[in-house]
Amino acid sequence: MTAHDHVAITIIGAGVVGLAVAREIAGRFHDVLVVEKNESFGRETSSRHSGVIHAGIYYPAGSLKARLCTEGNPLVYEYCRTRNIPHRKTGKLIVAVDEDEGGRLRLLKIQGDENEVPGLAFVSSRELRALEPDVSAREGLFSPATGIIDAHALMRSYLLEAESRGTKIVFYSRISAIRFDGREYEMEINGAYRFRSQVVVNCAGLYSDAVAALAGIDVDGEGYRLRHCKGTYFTAFPAPRISHLVYPVPGEEDVGLGIHATLDLGGRVRFGPDAEYVSELSYDVDEGKRDAFHRAVSRYLPGVKREHLHPDTTGIRPKLQGPGEPFRDFVISVERERGLPGFVNLIGIDSPGLTSSPAIARYVASLVKESMDG
Repeated sequence: MTAHDHVAITIIGAGVVGLAVAREIAGRFHDVLVVEKNESFGRETSSRHSGVIHAGIYYPAGSLKARLCTEGNPLVYEYCRTRNIPHRKTGKLIVAVDEDEGGRLRLLKIQGDENEVPGLAFVSSRELRALEPDVSAREGLFSPATGIIDAHALMRSYLLEAESRGTKIVFYSRISAIRFDGREYEMEINGAYRFRSQVVVNCAGLYSDAVAALAGIDVDGEGYRLRHCKGTYFTAFPAPRISHLVYPVPGEEDVGLGIHATLDLGGRVRFGPDAEYVSELSYDVDEGKRDAFHRAVSRYLPGVKREHLHPDTTGIRPKLQGPGEPFRDFVISVERERGLPGFVNLIGIDSPGLTSSPAIARYVASLVKESMDG
């Protein structure tokens, strides 16, 4: 590329959200470029998670997380059905083991109903035993809309559809500078190559705050500074026999959803993730967490022994919410008021980003249209 090269729309980041946005935008506009610093797509947060299609229970009513998750859930299922992407609507049980958790479970039901999550229903301890004999709890909340998905297959499909609509995708390409001249953005890749873009969409995941800073935004002043939150997973052998996803009731101070039991499409059971704020991006598994995992899991799956647990993998979430801080929503914003018209920031897209991806893509496409028309 040279300083004379020009594209209409640049999307930074080829994770699940960036690829969903690329597919959606490419269906409406021409001359779209996706820039990804890694050797391929989905190499970070998008490939290191539970692989769950969420229903939208946990997020405050009216938030982007609640709205885009409940909108995205049926869109993901429909997308998978029509394109033969491996997935399964397993359903999920959120289980309460004592009276205090039972009270919080009722609050979750109220919030899920406010978010219009379909089919939520309480199950008694007897019904719970019939559904999941290995689970021990006093009651549960059943979410039939929750499921699992092959995230890599979903991302590949997004990528291929975006390319079939004319999108160009370049890998090994890190954005090193962004300059706005009052009309367009001069983009620099790897400290050398430059091109110009009318609209820029920042889907850089773990690095989205750094990309915003390159554009001149005061990320601390605007509340855009990310806190990287590491989640660890363990597997069990022998594994408990479960046919649904099984989640504990989140604690009032929990950053995540608690250490839960999930299935993959091959039937393998994984436990996690936990939540640990980190200053360095390392994907090493800390085997010293085995005791903490065993204490958490054995509360609702008492048959799982400490020696059954084996380290699996880790992932890192780009959270806006820091330790001990209240809920933070997705940031999806055109930065017009900060002097950057046509610069669309997506920051803090953690869970439920995958489930929300088609709904986020539609929302971002509407913002891009406004920027292109303006």
